[in-house]
Amino acid sequence: MLEAGLTLTLDLELPVVLRRLVQLGAELTGAAWCAFGVFGNNGALVDLVATGPAPAGVIDKNGLPPASPSVLRLPVKVRGATFGDLCVAGRRDAPEFDSEDRRTLGVLAAHAGVAIENATLLVQSERRARRLEALREVAARLLAGSGLEELLVLTATHAARLAKATMGVVLVPGTRPGTLVVEAVSGASERLKGLEIPIDESVAGRVIHTGKVEVVTDLASDPRSFQPAVALGAWGPGMSVPLNAHGEPFGSLLVARRRGEAAFTDPDVELVEAFADQAAVAFEYARVHRELRRLAVMEDRERIARELHDGAIQALFAVGMGLQATASRTSEPEVTSRLQTAVGELDRVIGDLRNYIFGLRPGVLAGAHVEEALRRLASEAAGVTAVVEVDEQTAVALGPYSNDLVQLVREALSNVARHSGARTCRMSLYWRPRETADAPDRTAVLEIDDDGHGFDPATTVGGHGLDNMRARANALGGMLEVRSSSSEGTTVTVMIPL
Repeated sequence: MLEAGLTLTLDLELPVVLRRLVQLGAELTGAAWCAFGVFGNNGALVDLVATGPAPAGVIDKNGLPPASPSVLRLPVKVRGATFGDLCVAGRRDAPEFDSEDRRTLGVLAAHAGVAIENATLLVQSERRARRLEALREVAARLLAGSGLEELLVLTATHAARLAKATMGVVLVPGTRPGTLVVEAVSGASERLKGLEIPIDESVAGRVIHTGKVEVVTDLASDPRSFQPAVALGAWGPGMSVPLNAHGEPFGSLLVARRRGEAAFTDPDVELVEAFADQAAVAFEYARVHRELRRLAVMEDRERIARELHDGAIQALFAVGMGLQATASRTSEPEVTSRLQTAVGELDRVIGDLRNYIFGLRPGVLAGAHVEEALRRLASEAAGVTAVVEVDEQTAVALGPYSNDLVQLVREALSNVARHSGARTCRMSLYWRPRETADAPDRTAVLEIDDDGHGFDPATTVGGHGLDNMRARANALGGMLEVRSSSSEGTTVTVMIPL
């Protein structure tokens, strides 16, 4: 017994301890069969380790035979709580087990409790170390200024590793009400990225509603799963954990294993849940930091716009007034003409400065939605009837680029008014569906077309503000296309991949 106890405590891996335990149980009691059943938090059997197939007729519905003269069954306690039951059946040299066998099995169960506790503590220590290492890398990337998208992918990757899963994804609220969108993917098809999932028809959506972890034995067969997403991989066991900010779920972290692999256990859930709670703090920090940077840029632009308005424009006005006064006092026609030309140039420069100020601080956007801003620009278009067609969800998604959109539309409408001779113009903002596998997940399209006389883009060098518009589209990571002919007018298309 001393040798058996020492053998058990020398093993530090729980699966090895349990296999050694059943071997010793059969050997020390002379049993034909020995098994150890592990119980979960709800008292149900979650694992069974045995020396071999059970004797016919001794297994009950719980996977372990009930105690009887030919069956010994004793609890193994770890820190005062029952971890599982040790069971032997079918004594080889006698029809029943005696008191000595029971005492031997009891001593072995006591040794097993110590060995299991040691192995469990080691596993917990290793899990904490892995979790801390994952959090350390997330924090390091955060402090290095990594973007939120990179942090989300890193979190999905670490969550999958911590749970010994194959796939990890992060879902956040979509642009359309009642939807979630896959924002980051690790270990799965990239076709998942950008996929919209109904909140009311998914495990992740249930997590958003309840704020509690959801564990699924088989994603493919569970009615709560969103099957179009599950169909993109042979996924079996799954676990969805809420990502919380200010005490409320703002997203979901989902990890999954391949079909046929073991289900997630309570320790797996605890590990990923703890990681998600701490990772969510990093996400919130990244979001706030990004917002602070945006505000700092806006404040700087406000300052520059104010200085241009209060300084440069006022000074130019003063010069212009002085030139006009001088022109009214001279009797030389040539001098008067030159002064008036200079005043006209000053007016043009002042107009340009005002446009630059609008670019820094577009008053048309003062608290307005992108759609409202575009409609207001259309209503102010000079000499042309402008029609606006805007997809609301596209406008919401392009909110961060509203300033550039306004400048693009303003330049395009200016071209229509000055060069096209058009009577009508249409502005459209919409999503372009994904056309090929290597195309962006989503492409926003801004289109301005008119019924004017058009021009030949191949022979036009510069002018029409197209260079500025093309540069602004490129700065957004997009591209600008121009189609024009004398019979069909001109169409300017800006495509922005998201």
